[in-house]
Amino acid sequence: MFPIIPANSATAPSGNSEGIFGFGYSAGQLGMTNLVSDAGVVASDTTAVGYARYGLGGCEYGGDKGIFAYGSTYTSQTNFHSMSNLVSNAGVVASDVTGVGTARQGTTACSYGDDKGIFGFGNTPSSVGMTNLVSNAGVIASDVSAVGTARYRLGACEYGGDKGIFGYGNPTTAATNLVSNTGVVATDTTGVGTARYSLAACGYGYDKGIFSFGTVVDTATNLVSNTGVVASDVTQVGTARVDLAATQYGEDKGIFGYGYSTPSNVSITNLVSNAGVIATDQAATTGTARAEIAACSFN
Repeated sequence: MFPIIPANSATAPSGNSEGIFGFGYSAGQLGMTNLVSDAGVVASDTTAVGYARYGLGGCEYGGDKGIFAYGSTYTSQTNFHSMSNLVSNAGVVASDVTGVGTARQGTTACSYGDDKGIFGFGNTPSSVGMTNLVSNAGVIASDVSAVGTARYRLGACEYGGDKGIFGYGNPTTAATNLVSNTGVVATDTTGVGTARYSLAACGYGYDKGIFSFGTVVDTATNLVSNTGVVASDVTQVGTARVDLAATQYGEDKGIFGYGYSTPSNVSITNLVSNAGVIATDQAATTGTARAEIAACSFN
């Protein structure tokens, strides 16, 4: 006998069971990664495979894989990169792939359309607003002309199951830009919440998103509905910090991790429930403390 499926039931999407934090800066650029289990446990450092750099972005693609791309190195303020590194559905980071698109740092990325991704905005060192689509095979396309306000060190996450949102950034703003399920970026939406940059964002609850942390001490959290509406500030929980990263795990939960909190880099993480509630600092986080890190989900 076949199971009876209610008429209005929805099948939860797959591909967000585990996560990975990668790269970053701590007295020099780094290339190591840290896996996140489906229970939100962060593993110890995995030896670097890709070119060490910071200020890059990461997102899921192909339904169960991930990609890191762009970034810069400390050797020169103009030493920006466009190379990428694919992440398998087992969390294995591949060697560098020759870059496509404008080399930059301070970019961010999110998934869209169920199995594709998009990198957007950044610093070259001037603020830029172009985007680069990622196919479901992990191939990055050439630049798409900017639509939203040029800025960098912003956040991005998926919402609505198949759409995305870029938000906040430097120059300091609270503006957001929605991404359709075909990867089209919309013009600026008037900002809601505290204007800030160097924050992070991730999805939660299968179809919603969350922005948190950033440049204002004791700053706020802003939830994103499944229609892409950003809510007003909610009091932040956890150590205030900047230049951190966030990703989904356990399919419907999220995790914020790492970053800089005066006077040093940290390896703190904060779990996000499937209701969008951020937990207090995890006491037993492992991995090298660092900032300007990236993260994405896989599996």
